[in-house]
Amino acid sequence: MLNTRVILADDHQLILDALKKLLEPEFAVVGTFGDGHELLNAAPRLNPHVIVLDIGMPSMNGLTAGQRLKQLMPAVKLIYLTMNQDQEMAAEAFRLGASGYLLKSSAGSELVSAIRSVVRGGTYITPRMTEDVIGSSISHFKNLKTSNHLTLRQKEVLQLLAEGRSMKEAAFILNVSPRTVAFHKYTMMEHLHIKNTAELVQYALNSHLVAAA
Repeated sequence: MLNTRVILADDHQLILDALKKLLEPEFAVVGTFGDGHELLNAAPRLNPHVIVLDIGMPSMNGLTAGQRLKQLMPAVKLIYLTMNQDQEMAAEAFRLGASGYLLKSSAGSELVSAIRSVVRGGTYITPRMTEDVIGSSISHFKNLKTSNHLTLRQKEVLQLLAEGRSMKEAAFILNVSPRTVAFHKYTMMEHLHIKNTAELVQYALNSHLVAAA
């Protein structure tokens, strides 16, 4: 499957190097990226068949990047490789267009199998996520209700606030008014039953929407 073009995205260079070494005997690794914005900007011109990405990355988290990539490149297959074992997070990934979901504690051979599966049109979720699910299947994760669902714009605001940006800085980066950022911030706080910015940032970290420093 050397004609299968793969992109890797993770904010840890050691992981990128290890994944590239693991995959290159069978797949063509055409790019590696350390944050979501870099990935989003470069992926279309690299024309990958598969993108393996983490959820918690700086600049733009993997779920947001993945959602935008699917809008730009509907045929691309997304495989999330993450530490996050939360079933609702996996459900969100599949709802946003993922074809695969693995944990970083998975064996390397499992990632190879997942790429083979999605290239053939299938889906893959690590058995580690389905051990407690009776009759486990991808449809189970797609049908899970995410109680704390946030919009794409809310996730972008949350990402920037969690990185320590002020509302004015976030507004400049997103090309919106500070009032718009404030609206999204306080809407999230109300929706998530969170009382202050510190708790909002902690929610982002606990949900692995943002990579811990």
